[in-house]
Amino acid sequence: MKHGRGVPVAAEGEGRRVLVVDDEPGLRRMLSDRLRAEGYRVDTAEDGGIAATMARAAAYDVIVLDLMLPYRDGIEVCRDLRRDGADTPVLMLTARDAVADKVRGLKAGADDYLTKPFECSELLARLEALLRRRTRAEPLEYRFGDVVVRPVAGQVLRDGRPVKISAQELKLLTHLVRHPGVLYSRDQLLDAVWGYQATPETRTVDVHVSWLRQKLEPDPHHPRHIVTVFGLGYRFEGGDADR
Repeated sequence: MKHGRGVPVAAEGEGRRVLVVDDEPGLRRMLSDRLRAEGYRVDTAEDGGIAATMARAAAYDVIVLDLMLPYRDGIEVCRDLRRDGADTPVLMLTARDAVADKVRGLKAGADDYLTKPFECSELLARLEALLRRRTRAEPLEYRFGDVVVRPVAGQVLRDGRPVKISAQELKLLTHLVRHPGVLYSRDQLLDAVWGYQATPETRTVDVHVSWLRQKLEPDPHHPRHIVTVFGLGYRFEGGDADR
């Protein structure tokens, strides 16, 4: 949290989660320290294989992805994420200044690029622009059955009436309705919503799903929207989860 004239002001990256992928330890450390100072939650990876696994397993707000990586380069990682349906903004880093490399990155699905060496202030500005663009694209509400979810307003309605819902219930519900038809394990939901890795015996997700079903499902014992895939996790089915 930053301060201006004695009044707390949220940092631009406050609470945002970013994955930094680069094979240079010094650069990873420098970017991680600066991003955390700006309020971001930071994970790092040093090669393309690890990056692809992490990007699929957790919900990132933005990814900083180097072009030249061991095992799998940034182009391949970005292309595969887009092929899998991931829409996370990607800022591609490259040590090359060739137009062809920038074009390859953008064609693979990168949203922006930055040539090394660069100033941290420019990288931060580009990340903030990507995040603002994504925020503007966020639908004001999602609808399924007789339920309306308004993430920005922090409001859930059922049959036109406000539903009393906790902050974590809203985060979990919002994550699910944003990704209809996607199967999430309990570990993935814990990491995306609560921000920590699950222990095998945890029941946190199950309890919150049960509460949501009690409040939102026509028949909580036979849920139509927040569906259990036995032995694997949960999937949201909302008709089309109208936006």
